[in-house]
Amino acid sequence: MTRFHTHRHFAAAPDTVFAALADPVRLARWWGPAGFHNTFAECEVESGGMWRFTMHGPDGRHYANESVFETVDAPDRVVIRHLNHPHFRLTITLTNHPSDGQPGTRVDWEQVFDSADVAAAVQAVVVPANEQNLDRWQAEVAAQIPSGRD
Repeated sequence: MTRFHTHRHFAAAPDTVFAALADPVRLARWWGPAGFHNTFAECEVESGGMWRFTMHGPDGRHYANESVFETVDAPDRVVIRHLNHPHFRLTITLTNHPSDGQPGTRVDWEQVFDSADVAAAVQAVVVPANEQNLDRWQAEVAAQIPSGRD
């Protein structure tokens, strides 16, 4: 198994950050790398809930995805198992981390692939895509906070 990990600080409380993940309408707005948009067929953000959607790339290609939310422990942790190729488990951990007296959340994003060969083949795409995903999530959260703070 091969693991890719990144983290980010959000200038919002964990509940606020989690809300942008737990709401399918908001999740559809930010999920995926830059330039992508999504069509959700099913999105049950609860432990055991299914998530079926299509990512539409800027190149006009469509990418079908099927996942299960293995664990949803609001607002601290979400574990998503990607069921179609490439197979991986994504663990998102939100930790309360205020800064300078302002709300803050550390978001840890850990993606573990079942196959080291597959991970090696997709690494050049996945690593920057994960950063872009966090950029988009961060922008979604910031857009919902009046004057940039919650």
